[in-house]
Amino acid sequence: MKIFKINTIKVHLILFAILLVGVTSCTFDEQTDPDNPSLEGVLTGASINQLNNLVVGVESTMRNSLGIQTTASGTMARELYIFDADPRNTANLLGINGSTLENSDFYSTAPWAGRYRSIKNANILIQSANNTEAITDAQRAGYEGFAKTIIAFELIEILKSYGQARVDVSDDTNLGPILDFTAALAAIRTMLDEGLSDLNAAGSTFTFSLAGFGGFDTPSDFAEFNRATFAIASLYAGDKNSSLTALNASHFNLSGDLSIGPKHVFSQSSGDQTNPVYKGPSGPTPEEANNGDQIIVHNSWITEAEAGDTRVSSKSAVRPDPSTQDNLSGTHETRLYASVVSPIDMLRNEELILVYAEAQIGNDNNEAVVALNVIRNAAGLVNYAGATDDASLVTEMLKQRRYSLWSENHRMFDLRRYNLSSTLPIDRVGDVVYNIFPVPLTDIQ
Repeated sequence: MKIFKINTIKVHLILFAILLVGVTSCTFDEQTDPDNPSLEGVLTGASINQLNNLVVGVESTMRNSLGIQTTASGTMARELYIFDADPRNTANLLGINGSTLENSDFYSTAPWAGRYRSIKNANILIQSANNTEAITDAQRAGYEGFAKTIIAFELIEILKSYGQARVDVSDDTNLGPILDFTAALAAIRTMLDEGLSDLNAAGSTFTFSLAGFGGFDTPSDFAEFNRATFAIASLYAGDKNSSLTALNASHFNLSGDLSIGPKHVFSQSSGDQTNPVYKGPSGPTPEEANNGDQIIVHNSWITEAEAGDTRVSSKSAVRPDPSTQDNLSGTHETRLYASVVSPIDMLRNEELILVYAEAQIGNDNNEAVVALNVIRNAAGLVNYAGATDDASLVTEMLKQRRYSLWSENHRMFDLRRYNLSSTLPIDRVGDVVYNIFPVPLTDIQ
């Protein structure tokens, strides 16, 4: 695993990149300072070094607000609770006494702004690569293929939380409209196909290096990530055949390592970030058990698991003392990540096998069972022995996604797209289940 480190020049590039708050109005000095580059200095006549630093900025800002998006959606989907000093984590997100989600609160604004910062930086990379003579056509195609794939990936994450997305944000002065789910997915799939064409024209190597993309750091290997992203976009669009075709060109492997795939990487180096979803274990005494912020596992995730499911024992642990806050309680806490620098998966083979199973339901149910058994067996469970009609397999598939992808920003969307949000437990009398983030007030058209 590569360790993500940022040198002084890269820090400057990231600092100016993250000034792009969301995709709304922003201004930059017209002067170019080589020690603190302006936007104008990169958009025209950029050097390879500057372009490569922009790639670093894109990767870095992909992690912005990742923790908030994951834990907020996880709370709404009754996967977990956040017990900390912010009452909104146990109030608004759970609809306490019928309270509504606010489009100016952190769970609305932070994930939207974080994803669009990365998208904006990727658009700057595309524009800069097209406005310089310092690179060859093949090198230019490599930058564009990388950027378009990342933009598409980020837009899918926005759709999962908001159900809509502004796809065209390349021109700050003329932003495109916010598209509904179907239209946005269509645009994303087109963008991914364009990115694949670029990657196919990029030659055998990239001009830049990537952090967290070990095994996916050449144009042909990165194209596998592009096709994996296309497979997911196609599945969400209801096009299972296209999803299956794309999977065959991705890093999907029924007999392969479930953990293979690009990852967000972290470090404690100056200027870098640590894993925002990591929480250290509680101490052995009741006083220590309740000290500090904690991610508490929703009790239903524990009690509804099949006996012997190793995902429960590997991703959670019994607290020394049950934790209670705001009339909510939990017996277990997270162990999803081992340390403050543990990587977070972007798209691993385990998810792709579940995508394959879902795409096969209604097409080849026996093959869907084969894929589901791969996931079950890896979790220490025996083969699936239930009914094999479409409805039964959907139920089994969603259960396996629930445990394989716990606290990874999937459950809320999975239930919403299958119209099953109403099946979630109500934690307190008067609570309401919400399954979608409100678009930030500043971006409402």
